Amino acid sequence: MRIVKLTKETTKNILENMLKRSPSQYGEYESRVQAIIQNIKENGDEALFSYTKQFDKADIDASNVKVTEAEFEEAYKTVDPALLDVIRKALVNIESYHELQKQNSWFKSTPQGTMLGQKVTPLEKVGVYVPGGKAVYPSSVLMNIMPAKVAGVDKIIMTTPCNAEGKVNPAVLVAAKEAGADEVYKAGGAQAIAALAFGTESIPKVDKIVGPGNIYVALAKKAVYGHVSIDSIAGPSEILVLADETANPRYVAADLLSQAEHDELASAILITTSEDFAKKVSEEVEGFVQVLERKAIIQKSLDNFGYILVAEDMNEAIDTANEIASEHLEIVTANPFEVMTKIRNAGAIFIGEYSCEPLGDYFAGPNHILPTNGTAKFFSPLSVDDFVKKSSIIYYSREALQPIHKDIEQFAKCEQLTAHANSIAVRFEGEE
Repeated sequence: MRIVKLTKETTKNILENMLKRSPSQYGEYESRVQAIIQNIKENGDEALFSYTKQFDKADIDASNVKVTEAEFEEAYKTVDPALLDVIRKALVNIESYHELQKQNSWFKSTPQGTMLGQKVTPLEKVGVYVPGGKAVYPSSVLMNIMPAKVAGVDKIIMTTPCNAEGKVNPAVLVAAKEAGADEVYKAGGAQAIAALAFGTESIPKVDKIVGPGNIYVALAKKAVYGHVSIDSIAGPSEILVLADETANPRYVAADLLSQAEHDELASAILITTSEDFAKKVSEEVEGFVQVLERKAIIQKSLDNFGYILVAEDMNEAIDTANEIASEHLEIVTANPFEVMTKIRNAGAIFIGEYSCEPLGDYFAGPNHILPTNGTAKFFSPLSVDDFVKKSSIIYYSREALQPIHKDIEQFAKCEQLTAHANSIAVRFEGEE
């Protein structure tokens, strides 16, 4: 891996390079995505099945687009029982973590005759998109569905691509059934997002769409936002490791490559205060790349978006980590909890040398659907909050409104909204 001395200029260049990975930079794809969305809006199932044939080579129609109970049963027979056991263990952790995020409605009343509050209501219908393509993602099934279940969503509808034979990966189906999906449909890409956003004869319209996907999925979610809600526009995966000379270079190298293997646009960055440690990690990375199965993908990722940055001190390292605002941040230093308190921007923070990123991907419990491309500065991981909406509650008795009604009228008249003022005033006509 390239080793770079950390300066303001190198940080600026790296941030600019990282932003090239953002779905917002892929304008040439937008017209294609928009055409797909418009076709789905106008032609529903006909367009959906045509795209499935074109892109997935599968003959899907109204009779087989929905996964049947028989297909679920077949999946259970196919999946390794050991994997099923792990899925169930992971679900316990994911559910337990997300239960702690639940919010209750609240109300506050006063003796003067007022009551204010907030009513928390689960969304009615949510669409979960689960990608196919270069890998299989049963873990994403669990992470998308479980917070929706905990939130109390009435209906969870999942879409995912099928293979040329019209089959969905059995591990994905088993994960969907275990997590509690109500319906699963064989549809992928921008066309699946459009189907969820606008509805077709087979796939119902939802209120919100969550889940990661390729550039077409990301741009489709961006395009339908406003017709439905979305969680975020996910970019390629990324990891940043913050380490000093006390860290294990072999562990750090392995962790960097755990994200580089996702795809060629994935980013893996180490920031360290030790040049000697930087060289050791680089050597370990070279050794791992030679033996890992996804060698070609890893190497392209490292060549384009992989860096080892050497900082003057830990404060400079922390400042740079906050500026990059990585999706995954590992802290492997002599005092990792102290460093953690200084981190403002990160999707998920992993503390200590045994809290490696795949622990969060699969098992620990916190959600692995995380903000990417620097959006951790203002976005949060997927959570129960994403599956509820909040309504304000306002109650005033006549006795409570009477002493303040002229104040409200004055405010309304200041804004030249006399009908607003009148709405208050009519309730006290004839009174001084």
